[in-house]
Order: sequence, then C-alpha cells, then structure tokens
Amino acid sequence: MSVVDRSSPVPLWAQIIEDLRARMANGAFDDRFPTDEELTTTYGVSRQTVREAVRRLQSEGLLVRQRGRGTTLSRPVLEQPLHALYSLALTVSGHGLSEHNEVRAAERRAAPEDVAHELGLAAGAPVVFLERLRFAGEDPLSLERSWLPWSLAAPLLRADLEHGPLYRALADSCDIRVTAGSERIAPVIPPAEDRRLLCMPAGTAAFLVERRAVSGDQPVELRRATVRGDRYRFVAEWP
Repeated sequence: MSVVDRSSPVPLWAQIIEDLRARMANGAFDDRFPTDEELTTTYGVSRQTVREAVRRLQSEGLLVRQRGRGTTLSRPVLEQPLHALYSLALTVSGHGLSEHNEVRAAERRAAPEDVAHELGLAAGAPVVFLERLRFAGEDPLSLERSWLPWSLAAPLLRADLEHGPLYRALADSCDIRVTAGSERIAPVIPPAEDRRLLCMPAGTAAFLVERRAVSGDQPVELRRATVRGDRYRFVAEWP
C-alpha cells in the first residue's frame, strides 16, 4: 500500500500526484489505470482528495478521463519542426522515448515505374527496398517504405536497420550523405493492413509523407511513410 504522510506540510493530493507520476514512469499503469475507488483504498484518503489529484494530472495532459471508459494514460503527441532535414528516430528519442524498428522487408527488388522516375532510374532497375514499422516506446508510430538505388545502397542490407536513423546507416555502410530533399505531406485514411500494423482505429486519419532525398545531385531515396495522426504533428517555424 502506498502511504501518504499526514504530518507533512505537502497537501495529500500533491503527495499522491508525486507517487502516481513515479509509478507511471515505471510502467505500472500501462495496461490499466486504477479507479477512484481503488485509489481511495490504496492511499487511505477521501474520494475528494483522489479526484483532485486525478484532475490535476488530467490538466497536465498525463491522463484522459472519458465517460463510460474511465481514466487512461495519455500518449504523448510528438512535434516535428519542418525547418530542416529531420530524423524520426532523433525526434522520438528527443521526446524521452525509446525508438526501435521492426524491419519487415530489406531486399533487392525491381523498381516500379513511378519509383524509378523519382530516382532517375530506368523502370525495373534494381533497388534496395525497405519496409520498417517504427516505434515510439512500445507504440507503433510510422510505417515506412523506402526505395534506394541498388548501385549505391546495396551494403545497407548488411547494416543495423533496427535502431537509429536510416541516413546514419547509409553514411556508415555506403559512405553516402544526404545533403537535401523535399517532402509532400497529405492526410489519408490508411488501408486496413496498415491500420492494423499501426494499431489505429478504423476511420482514424494519418499523414502520408513522401520524401525524395538527394546527395548532391544524385537521388538516393524515395520514401513513403504513413504516420499516425493521433500521435504526431508537424510544426512549421518561420524565421
């Protein structure tokens, strides 16, 4: 049982908040957050004190209370500035979350016509194809499909693609450094299989991010990423 110190000048609700924050950080409530009645019993305080603690955690954005569904943890929304080339891996770790990838495909393929056009290749030319499901903590955040010219990026298939930025692996294994690029971002309702992989409810919108990256004048990657709209937002900063 968690014990509050009634002799402390710190209000009881503040002591409960401190304890709940520590337990949240340790993953105690990842599956289920206690009801008010359970918290009242755990801390030996009035329901009014418990409700004040929960209300303040809710106002901080740490909890979500919904009628009929009770109280649940709030998942953080990651913000991505758009003023320069960015890395989702670094954005995730910069928000204090662990990042890793489930590599669903890493292989040689023939480039589809639209991909070949974007990469300046002949249709059917060999490319490295990657499909990665990218995570922020335990939650899937983005499903990314990338095509890179085989003649430049073949060594990527021997690289560690489960952690860290792709462009770091590209530099380390292929001695290719991305110097510029462009993106198109559009709202989409993902197909059922992509929704399933991303753990998104039906009807939830996502971002479709299409990126073309270059090294000097050489196109080195075409990427199409489906990013969860409920966990990610893009922020434009004007100088």
